[in-house]
Amino acid sequence: MASFVVRCGFSVDPLLARFLEEEALPGTGVSAEDFWKGFSETVSEMTPENRALLARREELQRRIDAWHRAHPGRPADMDAYESFLREIGYIEPEGPDFSIDPVNVDDEIAVIAGPQLVVPVTNARYALNAANARWGSLYDALYGTDALGSPPPAGPYDPARGAEVIAWVRAFLDETVPLAGARHDEVTGWRVEDGRLLALTGKGSVPLVEPTAFAGWQGEAAAPEAVILRHHRLHLLLRFDRAHPIGRTDPAGLADVRLEAAISTIMDMEDSVATVDAEDKVQAYRNWLGLMKGTLETPVVKGGRRFTRRLAGDIAFTAPDGRPARLPGRALMLVRNVGHLMTTPAVRDREGREVFEGLLDAFVTTAIALHDLRRTGRFVNSRKGSVYVVKPKMHGPAEVAFTDRLFGRVEAVLGLAPHTVKIGIMDEERRTSVNLKECIRAARHRVCFINTGFLDRTGDEIHTSMEAGAFLRKEEIKQATWLEAYETRNVDIGLACGLHGKAQIGKGMWAMPDRMADMLREKIAHPRAGANTAWVPSPTAAVLHATHYHKVDAWARQREILARIERSGPRAGLRELLTLPLAEGRRYGAGEIREEVENNAQGILGYVVRWIDQGVGCSKVPDIHDIGLMEDRATCRISSQHIANWLHHGLVTAEEVEEILRAMAEVVDRQNAADPFYRPMAPAFDGPAFRAARELIFRGRELPSGYTEPVLHKWRRLAKEARARSFAEGGSSGDM
Repeated sequence: MASFVVRCGFSVDPLLARFLEEEALPGTGVSAEDFWKGFSETVSEMTPENRALLARREELQRRIDAWHRAHPGRPADMDAYESFLREIGYIEPEGPDFSIDPVNVDDEIAVIAGPQLVVPVTNARYALNAANARWGSLYDALYGTDALGSPPPAGPYDPARGAEVIAWVRAFLDETVPLAGARHDEVTGWRVEDGRLLALTGKGSVPLVEPTAFAGWQGEAAAPEAVILRHHRLHLLLRFDRAHPIGRTDPAGLADVRLEAAISTIMDMEDSVATVDAEDKVQAYRNWLGLMKGTLETPVVKGGRRFTRRLAGDIAFTAPDGRPARLPGRALMLVRNVGHLMTTPAVRDREGREVFEGLLDAFVTTAIALHDLRRTGRFVNSRKGSVYVVKPKMHGPAEVAFTDRLFGRVEAVLGLAPHTVKIGIMDEERRTSVNLKECIRAARHRVCFINTGFLDRTGDEIHTSMEAGAFLRKEEIKQATWLEAYETRNVDIGLACGLHGKAQIGKGMWAMPDRMADMLREKIAHPRAGANTAWVPSPTAAVLHATHYHKVDAWARQREILARIERSGPRAGLRELLTLPLAEGRRYGAGEIREEVENNAQGILGYVVRWIDQGVGCSKVPDIHDIGLMEDRATCRISSQHIANWLHHGLVTAEEVEEILRAMAEVVDRQNAADPFYRPMAPAFDGPAFRAARELIFRGRELPSGYTEPVLHKWRRLAKEARARSFAEGGSSGDM
């Protein structure tokens, strides 16, 4: 406390104070005095309500636990179960139909369907890659992954594989932007004539079947360097270069096909980062500032070449009418704040208590976005003048309404028009799912997206109904009644609340970045389900997933679903959503039980050891079969809650869990043996990472909503403190 600086009666870590006052606020038109005054007044006023909302969560959980202890197993009388949930206020009354009415919503949110990336903002390279993933090479995405059914070959360019890629792309172009009377593999050149695009073939010049698919060109009209096409509001760029190794072997000189891919990107300050103190928070905020000002850059070494990565510029071209035009070169950037639960040691109130981190995030991330709104940076993010904040882990309408009021206060302090800040509601908690219509109503002027996510949502499903009985195995939960109802209701309710053409309806992450053939085959289900965006794990995956939005018109699909809802009502009801995925009637063998616990334990340890020891909040972690999976806190939550549930109901003993944790720690040690910064957990099994993993499991039932943050933050802070002491005594920090 002695090293803190005082701002309006609050104690602020000097790292944060200097960052805000010397870097973030200058140029925004908001003085440091006004910022701290508005922040301190808002925190003082809203903190009691924040605490009351968390207390309400705990009260409801206690009553649900008691009900399930009195009525063990899947509720035999669903009417009685639903009546109980209504009686205690877990299910709230639904009001009349309505339609959301946000203003100044960017096209990337409202009318362009396409992939969405989520990236830890603390990693500058990842953040820049994600922002620049608006465009990506389809040739590279197909050649460099297993998308066509086999892994990329080692060594120099393989012409046979290249031919396979080119054939796939030609077929894709024939389907997406077909020519009148010719195939794309018959084209020998292109030209623009009187605003029309003509393909030169042995049959003569042929136009596009749909002339409006021609968006423009670069270079000379008689021999364009690039042609820009448009389909389902997404753009494709055909680049020609007869000197290029690929272009010189192509009859038309086609060297690459670039797709508009990651239309939007969430710069994440929550599940994928490990920010436990002022130092960490400032790193996150500073990168967000660099993105909003267009100044963020980072050195990169790739293929033996050194260069500096920066934000990409826009794409200049000539429109069919001959006028100059531009396309965005970067994804629209949203920022994910933390939820309502955690506090931060970066700021303490007048009583010396840590302030809620979500309140700090709301003020700082919006203040930083002022650089975009005031157009002080090199690039424009929101062309419509909005700030997009994704708010996770909200439980029910009252918590959404609290967030709505919070951003109203932020806007007033920062001098912004009402509802400038838009909110993405993550439908990842059970009380939000059962009250989704009212959650959307609570932020009807701000809603920019809703989405679903299996991992967090299942973690909350398990924790909420922990006392009911043992849950199914995780893979079986994916096939259970409630999950299909959850995914379907999210789309139906969103559409019924007017999100079509105004906001995103999203689906969750494809977690296997090395399994692109599987993704290409399976993830087309998301636009078919009526989602106009879905999460992908990499820029390459975004390019491949973008092909799905050419094959499926997501907006037309939403209109079809809306028409069905108007005729027949929602496709899934509340009763299906409330059906608990319990393992009643299933008799798992000892081998099945051990396999499930090992899989969960290995995933927890593989993620937690990097989180605690290295501060890595999201990474590709090998699973028990050495398949790389993108892991963040949501994965850790479901796995720890699942073991805690089986432990509580006697499917596995504490001794068995202890033995499995030690065995899996040795597996994780082996998987990380090549990492010079890795600290093995075996044979001592007493380091902070291993102890954190144990605590997540053995205290899983008592952790608030089953969240991992309290445990992870505690042990990460202890690890950092120990490392700092070691460094001060002449050792190595070992963390960088």
